[in-house]
This record gives sequence, structure tokens and C-alpha cells, in this order.
Amino acid sequence: MFDKISSWWSSSSAPAAQEKYDPTNPKMNPLNPEGLKPCCACPQTKSVRDDCFLKYGPEADEKCKELVQNHLACMRGLGFKI
Repeated sequence: MFDKISSWWSSSSAPAAQEKYDPTNPKMNPLNPEGLKPCCACPQTKSVRDDCFLKYGPEADEKCKELVQNHLACMRGLGFKI
């Protein structure tokens, strides 16, 4: 009888809250086993993209479109939702 009453107050019977998805957590995201943060992920595609924007300035939106898409594909490949 007391087992049932004590279970009302125990925290073990409460449903576990779902953790928010963290792409830097290798346990939640097997695509990112090193736990890279977005600022450090895909340095090759990021630097080429940034150089293109610096080189072309206002015209960069059109001229750098493919480089931006490559960087987005790399980030998504690591499990980042962008």
C-alpha cells in the first residue's frame, strides 16, 4: 500500500524531459564525433567563402553562391541545422 503512495512523490515516475538537440554533443550527433562548434566547423569551405565575399563586396551574393552552398552542405554534413 505504501509503495503506491510513495511513488506519487518520487521523481522516478515523472516523465524525463527531452534534452534539446545539441549538434556539438557527439552523443546526440554522431555526424560530429569531435564535438566541433559551428565557428570551428568546415574551416576549408568557410575561409574560401569569406575570401570570396571580401574580394567581390556588393557583387558577392551572385559570384559566391556556389561557395556558400558548399559551406552549407559541409555544415549540414556535420549535423548542424542551418
